[in-house]
Amino acid sequence: MPKILIIEDTDEVLSALYKYFRQKNYEVISASNGLDGLKAIETEQESLNLIITDLVLPNISGVAVISIVKKKFPNIPVIAITGWGEHPEALAKEAKANLVMEKPFKLNELEKAVRELLNM
Repeated sequence: MPKILIIEDTDEVLSALYKYFRQKNYEVISASNGLDGLKAIETEQESLNLIITDLVLPNISGVAVISIVKKKFPNIPVIAITGWGEHPEALAKEAKANLVMEKPFKLNELEKAVRELLNM
């Protein structure tokens, strides 16, 4: 069962993503800000298969989280999700996110991207 980390500061979005991926047989851990996300990554790095992170987060931005992950754990794929325009998207690419998806997106499209990045 693949393990994914979802970092999202909007409770409704985090809850929806959490429930959706649990139903699809993923092990899901979640964080509501960048700092907690980084702590979870440090703790779970051995078993973590993929990270989905919002770009605009409290404490530490999603862009910073992606940069840190890609430096320390280059093999963990990262999907950046954003409700903002093109500017954060450019930052996410610069931070080396594997994929950037704009909100609102369809859950099945996000899951398809997850499966592709995990080669499932």
